[in-house]
Amino acid sequence: MSALLDTHFLLWIVLDVPRLDEFPWLERYRPWGISPVSLLEIQFLAEVGRLEVHQPEFRDALARDPRFTLDEVPLVPLIEKALPMSWTRDPFDRLLAAHSEARRVPLATLDRRMRDEHALIVEELRRV
Repeated sequence: MSALLDTHFLLWIVLDVPRLDEFPWLERYRPWGISPVSLLEIQFLAEVGRLEVHQPEFRDALARDPRFTLDEVPLVPLIEKALPMSWTRDPFDRLLAAHSEARRVPLATLDRRMRDEHALIVEELRRV
């Protein structure tokens, strides 16, 4: 794993969103790392009606897809990394940034706040 995807990038790839054409360099980071945090965020989005996703089928499909690596970080180190990240109140953003830091891999995100505050961002996104 050479990059961790935030939830938006993960969904765009799975849903084959045309906007991905703006990021041709993303292919260089395959297989893409996925955090279990994104799976939880996707479930929350489904529960509030913003997505239609069926678990555990979605998770299982990702696990079988060679483009992705589901990366598990032990909870205690994840929380230890997340605790000082007071720059965000979004628990998913905080945990994804903590996951990136715990694994020392850059995060692929378009979230401006995360790109400004988190030290490990995919280099091509620093210029966006």
